[in-house]
Amino acid sequence: MISEKEHMRKAVRTKAATVNREQLIANIRETLAKSGYFVSEPLSLRSVSFDLVGRKDRQLLIIKALSNIDSLSSEDATEIKVLSHALGASPLVVGLHSSSAELEDGILYTRFGIPIVSEGTFKEHLLEGVPPFVYAAPGGLYVKIDGETLRNARAARNISLGGLAEAAGVSRKAIQMYEGGMGAMIEIAERMEDFLNEALVQPLDPFAVTAEVAEILKSLDQYEGANRDIFEMLKEIGYSVVPTRKCPFDALAKEEEFLLLTAVGEDPKTSERKAMAVGNISRVTEKKSVVFIQKKAGSREDIAGTPLVTKDELRRTDDADDLRELILRRERRKVI
Repeated sequence: MISEKEHMRKAVRTKAATVNREQLIANIRETLAKSGYFVSEPLSLRSVSFDLVGRKDRQLLIIKALSNIDSLSSEDATEIKVLSHALGASPLVVGLHSSSAELEDGILYTRFGIPIVSEGTFKEHLLEGVPPFVYAAPGGLYVKIDGETLRNARAARNISLGGLAEAAGVSRKAIQMYEGGMGAMIEIAERMEDFLNEALVQPLDPFAVTAEVAEILKSLDQYEGANRDIFEMLKEIGYSVVPTRKCPFDALAKEEEFLLLTAVGEDPKTSERKAMAVGNISRVTEKKSVVFIQKKAGSREDIAGTPLVTKDELRRTDDADDLRELILRRERRKVI
């Protein structure tokens, strides 16, 4: 059995991690603001897959802050990638440490296909324009080789594959793969640069959208009551619906280029909380938002600019255009 002292130590560690994460979120928001990003408020909802959204011109970031990056779950990573794909955003985790060590500055890490950087790397990249050059992968630390530069430098100096392979301490096949764009371990890249007297290492972009996109359409069968009814009605009038599990909104609903951050409020308190959160995110992402409710409370048609639509009103809409017009009429936002 776990002793009372062990319980207390665990509680202290949990509290410290929470404080560190809250401070990390505040630091990330400050860095984003200093570098010209319009930033969402921190999400006050529990168990969400991301913490902040930031936009600067056409660059949109979905950010998760973690004290321990090993706590990133596969479910959270999948949802972040789905959201990033739908919103045209770049997913990113900013962390403090793994279970074994502090995160090093200047290194790009990954978990479940999500780029991860230290707070220092994040600040250097945004505030000073200094990108990371090293990435962590199974087996050690690697750099991205400019294959074309490598191939041209070797040809210009009339150096054979075998000659460069001997100098770098690798096989001829490895040199061919480096010239094809495969990453190299740091020490091997240094040997090739020294031997050729040529810069070969390329910077990494932690905001680059990877080719791997999770497009997982979860079954509506897992939803009950108001959520399922509303999602099915949206599908009937022409919307594709991607439900979410750990977001301030309950689904992404899309019809052609019209994307809705969709929340379902089961009671006035829930509706208020969700409308404030989803409205804040929609302003940053420049997408539309809506909260579907069971019935109106008086004549109120929006909460802080986020339109409210009752279940009966949704049922009476004939098509996607009707719903779009209804939402746009009720959207009363200040121009930012």
